[in-house]
Amino acid sequence: MNIHINGKAYSLSDEIHSNVSSALTLHFIEPQQSTFAVALNGDFVGKSDYDTTQLNNGDSLDVLLPIQGG
Repeated sequence: MNIHINGKAYSLSDEIHSNVSSALTLHFIEPQQSTFAVALNGDFVGKSDYDTTQLNNGDSLDVLLPIQGG
């Protein structure tokens, strides 16, 4: 299965349970310790839904980090 994370193409194995959580774990270092928001195909996904939100071929994930400023 092919997906995009922040515009970069990634290939996930065709697992039965390909979800947001597995994509983040495979492609980011310790996502549980970082603060960020996730959008799947432009729609916000809450952290509590990462394990239950399934991914499909061609999906696009955007991982948004907070920006500090004044």
